[in-house]
Amino acid sequence: FFEGEFPSGMVRIWTGPTAIDWDGKNWTGVGVLLGLGTLEETSDVVAAGTTVSLSGVPLDLVSLAINEARQGSPGRIWLALLTEDRQIIADPVQAFSGRLDVPEIAEDGQSCRITISYENRLIDLGVARSWRYTHESQQVLHPGDRGFEHVTAIQDREITWGRG
Repeated sequence: FFEGEFPSGMVRIWTGPTAIDWDGKNWTGVGVLLGLGTLEETSDVVAAGTTVSLSGVPLDLVSLAINEARQGSPGRIWLALLTEDRQIIADPVQAFSGRLDVPEIAEDGQSCRITISYENRLIDLGVARSWRYTHESQQVLHPGDRGFEHVTAIQDREITWGRG
């Protein structure tokens, strides 16, 4: 199962041939037209991403896909086990949760394949934050707050604890 947030609403698709109801939501079946990238699980703390691709998309829907993709929009993938008559066994397991990175479109003149990359939220750990523990940064977040007003005055001060 794949669920992605787009400005026009949530997109819910799965790899089955027909629509299915799960979690109180209707999931559109796109069969083999839906491709999911590798879902990596390691013992290391890494920001592994994945891809979601949809092939056989008519060319008139390509511009819609381009205009709807917003970097940072959430996307989730669930792994489900089904019976022979396509009934869900127990509860699907969330295998991936991330944010949209970049869409890629490959077309052959008749139809196209849209591939959207999703990045794990751990990727944010590598991004430098511009917020600092200073009076100026605090005023941007909370105007009038004086909690960090004296930080610059005490930053180089030597304070001795435990001496009489």
